[in-house]
Amino acid sequence: MAAILGGGLGGLSTGYYLLKNNISNNNNLKLFLLEATDYCGGWIKSIKTKDYIFEQGPRTIRPRGAIGLNTLNMLQDLGLSEHIAAIKPDHPAARNRMIYVNNTLYSLPSSLKGVFQKNEPFSKPLIYAAFNDLKQPQKELKDDSIYNFVERRFGKEIADYAISPMICGICAGDAKEISVKFLMKTLFEYEQNYGGVIKGVVKSMLKGKNEESLELSELAKRAQEEKWSIYTIKGGLETFPAAMKQYLKDNNVDLYLNTKVEEIDFVDSSMVRLKKTNGESMTATHIYSSVPSHILSKLVIKQHPQLSELLSEIPFVTVGIVNLYFASDKPLIEPAFGFLVPPIENSPILGVVFDSCCIPDQKGTVLTVMLGGRWFNEKFGADVTKERLYEIAMKEIKSILKIQDKVAAFNVSILNKCIPQYVIGHYDRVNRIREYIQNKNLPISLVGSSYDGVGINDVIYSAKTQVERDVTK
Repeated sequence: MAAILGGGLGGLSTGYYLLKNNISNNNNLKLFLLEATDYCGGWIKSIKTKDYIFEQGPRTIRPRGAIGLNTLNMLQDLGLSEHIAAIKPDHPAARNRMIYVNNTLYSLPSSLKGVFQKNEPFSKPLIYAAFNDLKQPQKELKDDSIYNFVERRFGKEIADYAISPMICGICAGDAKEISVKFLMKTLFEYEQNYGGVIKGVVKSMLKGKNEESLELSELAKRAQEEKWSIYTIKGGLETFPAAMKQYLKDNNVDLYLNTKVEEIDFVDSSMVRLKKTNGESMTATHIYSSVPSHILSKLVIKQHPQLSELLSEIPFVTVGIVNLYFASDKPLIEPAFGFLVPPIENSPILGVVFDSCCIPDQKGTVLTVMLGGRWFNEKFGADVTKERLYEIAMKEIKSILKIQDKVAAFNVSILNKCIPQYVIGHYDRVNRIREYIQNKNLPISLVGSSYDGVGINDVIYSAKTQVERDVTK
């Protein structure tokens, strides 16, 4: 009997892939899932009305690469193909992405032609960044921050105005702390192996691509053929984990909601006891932990303080989310995905997503303001109220987008410690965590955003690869 700890996307995906393996191999492995709250889906939560959808967490998914196509395979298998809303390259949400610098919104180049043109706030055409890389010497490093790497290879402006805001948008983090391997592992390896990024790109092209083979569903093939930029799910992204939860229930996985675990007791290499806060216990032959590493750290501290310490060293950040709905029939914004604010601007907000452009079936204008992240406590303090975050968000919206209309509806969420930060040395730390588990022969596997990537695709793929790895042992 296997236990899954956590009913977020990682836990649900683990259950999905364990079931798939059971079915394909005619196994009779019994599964149960424990979730501390009354909801399965983690940070993916949608508030839906007849006029608007407020996404309190992720809202879109990228279809690129093996991990992106893998998610599309799952979506088709769950019967959600007809619910997909694709955004293709000619859509404003794909073409128009902005940054806010010096009290002005600037559009980032979205075509090859734009790379050869001067686009403010950059002082030179972006092609000059490639020349900078060619003339820079090699610097041998084991790891580096993504900011340092980009500044060294492509210049300070690219680091400040392109990469830093992008890191804010992806993980609400500081590019000066986040490992280059988080987003640019291949480019970093080009520098280390070939002396530069451009040199590495050329040599890899000469070698030819070595992509992972993946059998594609019709939905994944369509995404490739139509070159989707991003996509979402009609009716809210919450539809996705809801379908996964139903799949688990339909296949006799026992779901225990509102069930908190306070300690994990590893009896031996084939038995683990989960001690619940109500004094009861449950046993399993193996456990898949999808809960955040800082939570798992507390559950194993009695038996394995060294493992607990390693887990606790992965930092997390808190993000404020303010969803806004303006009922006006006239458009209040130019069609675009939204804008991000570089940390160098010292703004209280990370950026704004134009949901009424990205998400279908929205009336009026729908915006989501993201606040805090790496700088949450610094800017707002630990005891900031939702009312205060709403006031700050509205002030910035009025100032930047010049919107004076009255808000028809809003929602404020404070997502406490919601995104792990892959700071310099993260991947070595994760390797040490997994080596400890292997050396001690502990019956536990780790999945989820704490370890192998923070995006939806990453979390799903993490579950898939971990299940496959365990099956082949």
